Amino acid sequence: MTERSTRPDLPEPSLRSVGEILGEVTSDLSTLVRQEVDLAKAELRQSADHAKAGASMLAVTAVAGHLVLVFLSVAAWWGLGQWMGRDWSALVVALVWALVAAVTAVLGRNRLRRATPVAPRTVDTTTEIPDALRGQS
Repeated sequence: MTERSTRPDLPEPSLRSVGEILGEVTSDLSTLVRQEVDLAKAELRQSADHAKAGASMLAVTAVAGHLVLVFLSVAAWWGLGQWMGRDWSALVVALVWALVAAVTAVLGRNRLRRATPVAPRTVDTTTEIPDALRGQS
């Protein structure tokens, strides 16, 4: 008789039924799938944590950038006020920001108009699926 070095808890292989073997394979496969799902969950959780940290940093950056623009605007208002008066310099700075807002609004609207809400190629290929299942090309 040969030595069993792998799993001593199992009966002699020649004495096991097909049902027992299939049960063991099913159990092992179930364990493997469960472990793969757990691994995927852990990887997604880690990826989400990285994304959350990155988004938080970008939010802080946006606030800091906004404050920079505010202080630069005040500095421009104050600096221009030396030559033309504070009221006129405030109007000039406000008009510059209004121009920036108008240009970015037009550009953004044009980009949104070019965006398609539905993926047209996906819709086309999806409508072909029933024909393919019926054997038509």
